[in-house]
Amino acid sequence: MIVYVNKHKNHITAISAILIALGYIASFLGNGEVKTIALITATIIASLPIAIKAYQALRMKAFSIELLVIIAVIGALFIGEYVESAVVTFLFLMGAFLEARTLAKTRSSLKELIEMAPQEATVIQEGKQVTVPIEDVVEGDRVIIRSGGKIPVDGEVVTGNATLNEAAITGESRPASKSAGEKVFSGTILDNGYIEMVAEKVGDDTTFARMIELVEEAQESKSKTEKFLDRFATVYTPAIVILSILVFAITRNLHLAITFLVVACPGALVIGAPVSTVAGIGNGAKNGVLIKGGEIIDQFSKVNTLVFDKTGTLTKGKPEVTDFRTFGNYEQRELLRLVAQGELISEHPLGQIIVKEAKTKGIALNQDHVEGEVIKGNGIRAKVENHSLVIGNRKLMQTAGITISTTASSYAVEREELGSTAIFAAIDGDLAGIISITDQIREAAPQAIAALRENGIDQIIMLTGDNKRTAKLVATQLGIDEYHAEFLPENKVEFITELKRQGRVVAMAGDGINDAPAIATADIGLAMGEGGTDVSMETADVVLMADKLLQLSHAYALAKATSRNMKQNTYFAVAIVFVLLFGVLMGSVQLASGMFIHEASVLLVIVNAMRLVSFKSKQKG
Repeated sequence: MIVYVNKHKNHITAISAILIALGYIASFLGNGEVKTIALITATIIASLPIAIKAYQALRMKAFSIELLVIIAVIGALFIGEYVESAVVTFLFLMGAFLEARTLAKTRSSLKELIEMAPQEATVIQEGKQVTVPIEDVVEGDRVIIRSGGKIPVDGEVVTGNATLNEAAITGESRPASKSAGEKVFSGTILDNGYIEMVAEKVGDDTTFARMIELVEEAQESKSKTEKFLDRFATVYTPAIVILSILVFAITRNLHLAITFLVVACPGALVIGAPVSTVAGIGNGAKNGVLIKGGEIIDQFSKVNTLVFDKTGTLTKGKPEVTDFRTFGNYEQRELLRLVAQGELISEHPLGQIIVKEAKTKGIALNQDHVEGEVIKGNGIRAKVENHSLVIGNRKLMQTAGITISTTASSYAVEREELGSTAIFAAIDGDLAGIISITDQIREAAPQAIAALRENGIDQIIMLTGDNKRTAKLVATQLGIDEYHAEFLPENKVEFITELKRQGRVVAMAGDGINDAPAIATADIGLAMGEGGTDVSMETADVVLMADKLLQLSHAYALAKATSRNMKQNTYFAVAIVFVLLFGVLMGSVQLASGMFIHEASVLLVIVNAMRLVSFKSKQKG
């Protein structure tokens, strides 16, 4: 019975409307008996789904809005107000229908994401191309994608060239070129070309699947405002019942008490904050920003201090070897081979750039011949082919007792003043060379920082493990308030902890890997990571899927707008309840008109929240 009623709620609403219309027609024709039967039948039919929800809430020891409506309807039937009872139940169901339709639109971004999930994949099995369901693809499978096809799993291109639409992952509509050796992600679309790839992450482990899961979880999570309103509703509903009884006891007017009961339903108050949260998170997902829930939006909107990592955040994160000078007896190619071999144990972006440079020059590397340790924030120590290597910054050289000649020191300073990072490489206790790596500032960084300041960030700080000269150059070019160089991961954590102790609300933006401790320490962790690395998705509160700083300024503006929208809805809902209650007590608001205004207020807060779906932040030029 319950399942049937809930399944056919829309049909019940339509039947109720028809019966009410029939009642009015009978009244116009002077047939009072048919009018009464039609209106009572409409009331009973429309009351079924409302009564079921009220009963289910009572079983959970909760006093719901539906309970108020059912009490009011029983009272209206008792005093013979059949028009009011029928109209009230119909309006309540109609309001629920419109509310559901409108909420569905706010979730459209998530629905679009889910619909974009690939269902099949073409894999090579025993030398033949076979189309299989997506769930049958396993790690290591060789997958083929042609023009117009969807990338079914995460992996690496092994052959072919193509342009991909990665908007589903990054929010970036501009096509991205992909060729052998580059990563591709499930859910993206191959616009032109042909590629073969090796599956690395499949099923629920793909970036696309995890992104959908995170958005779903975020939309279900509640903000502090929503949690407060949930607690408020459990007290408010019984309080209104008691007040209605007092109204009747004082006035002896049952109709007035019932009207008081109906118009006091806090529908707009209960729905206002959740719909704002859902719409805000949906907007973020559509624009490549994952915000992990309503509480994150609340906190993010209060941030006044933004701390940036430098490499890969304010800079492009795609540095290149721009100069390589030797100071010992090693030839440049041989030195590069040994250094790159040692850097195979490191996950630091700069180390990986050296490895990439060696591979570009056709140098074969073998990780099996490497032993060593990573010294976080400084570099590595490694044993390669019976040679002891120390590779890293100036501080590591000093700790290891490596002498840096005046010539080498001057060269390093010269490169640093030009904005490069100098990587020192020592072999068997002697400085053998310096590798200069340069990373360009992101083109959108000045624009994004200006937009962040415009939206309320009053302190912007940069922390980096890089040298002071390079840090100063970047900070000066971007107009950053404060910078600190040669910071280890633990130094960043200590610095953020101190900012919080001073009463600042701090957001930390990093690459989600070596900055994970600082991201976790901040009030809000922001991860820059194209494709969403495992660490960035797990550690951060906000993930920027396209590695674009303008997404960060959009995310902050969106959080402020969403928080503001929630407050608008809450204040409006409270005002409507007070106005209606005052109107009832003054005799100017009747049962049906009160219910109509009540349902209209619910729709108004939803429409207000829906503005967030199309929200666009103002980017400063």
